[in-house]
Amino acid sequence: MAISLDQQNQIWNAVLERVSNRIQDRHVFDSFFADTKVHKIEGNKIYILASSALAIQFIQKDVQTKELVKECLNDVTQSDFEIEFITKNEIVNVDLPKQEAKSPFFQSYSLNPKYTFDNYVVGDSNREAVQAALFIGRNPGTSFNPLFIYSKTGLGKTHLIHALGNYIKANNPSKKVLYITTDAFIDEFIKYSRGDQQTESFKDFMKTIDVLLVDDIQFLSEKVKTSEMFFNIFNILVNSNKQIILTSDRHPNELKGLEDRLVSRFNSGLSVSINTPDTNTMIQILKNKIEANGLDLNDFDEDGLIFLAENFNRNVRELESALNKVIFYTINVRHFDSIDLNTIKEAVGGSVIIKDKKHELTPDEIIDAVGDFYHLSDSQIRSKVRTSQIALARQISMYLLRNMLNMPFVQIGKAFSGRDHSTVMSSVEKIETMLKVDNQLSTAISQIKKNLKQ
Repeated sequence: MAISLDQQNQIWNAVLERVSNRIQDRHVFDSFFADTKVHKIEGNKIYILASSALAIQFIQKDVQTKELVKECLNDVTQSDFEIEFITKNEIVNVDLPKQEAKSPFFQSYSLNPKYTFDNYVVGDSNREAVQAALFIGRNPGTSFNPLFIYSKTGLGKTHLIHALGNYIKANNPSKKVLYITTDAFIDEFIKYSRGDQQTESFKDFMKTIDVLLVDDIQFLSEKVKTSEMFFNIFNILVNSNKQIILTSDRHPNELKGLEDRLVSRFNSGLSVSINTPDTNTMIQILKNKIEANGLDLNDFDEDGLIFLAENFNRNVRELESALNKVIFYTINVRHFDSIDLNTIKEAVGGSVIIKDKKHELTPDEIIDAVGDFYHLSDSQIRSKVRTSQIALARQISMYLLRNMLNMPFVQIGKAFSGRDHSTVMSSVEKIETMLKVDNQLSTAISQIKKNLKQ
């Protein structure tokens, strides 16, 4: 809590009273202490404005007097403050903000202060990821290292890691937090390798980072030398209890073109996914965007917001693009005071194809459809029974979940008695291979898909 000016003066007056009572020579107190006052309190340091440089010299050289002042200050505050006496001429230097030495690396990258937890809409689709981020934000580097956040594009990964970085900086100002993209890491490493930046070691610079946030780590694929450097830096930071947060468009096990040892490191912490938001979450996101644009929510018809949320729901970027069209249309074309459903349809209908509201398939429906085709129960397909027909139906189900819903392998595995991702990957690959030569299987899967569309 900040200490007000009145509180600062009260503290120092109480200190002076104690000093006055304990200094035997009244002339010393009147000459060197009577006119002193608090300039400011910053952290555990208190700056005292003295009447002259001579007064400061006297206090600093007289060890007993210096210790007396500190003892009286500690008695009053019940804290261990460090005291620094200054003159009026030194005030400017004291008040100048401390400038961090600029590094030659990542000069154009920093946290976006607009992305915070306060304006990040939480729903069922991202609650686990937000909880993990906040858990880590309280004590970075102590658990779940690295945190690996994955999802399709446009679902809020970047907002979330910026929010986490800002949260850590707000609660731990002394920590050095670096946000970068994987492309930026590759570019900086290439420049350094070519000798374009020789003033500082790239690895030594990365060692100084307390919290490293890297966006879109999937772009490290096939970058052998850069991956090797990242592997070394990763180990250095984690072994030093420095926190690493990574984002990707897929689970670590689904990353292609990376060494197994790097994927293993990514899997060593905590991996959480962000899924497509439901309609209610999309509506809340719309409301946040409307207010962020300085507009009145009361001017927007609720039915219109529901329409946008239901028809532009693949990701948040698509939704935001549709909202921007509505705002542009109503401000620059029709000048509507209120924005109802018909107005919104007019705004987006000209250039955006309105999607018919279709039923979204669920994993259970796909598994049931496979079961119906092969006359098997849901429990049989999900079980660990390995008879040929049940095993084939299970593999087809896994293939369809991957093919039709783009479900992560890990998530598919959970739907089948907790099978691991490698088993699911193997099943999907087996069906893909069989489809190239087995016309009967191809016909069966086509019929199952047709049944699902009915």
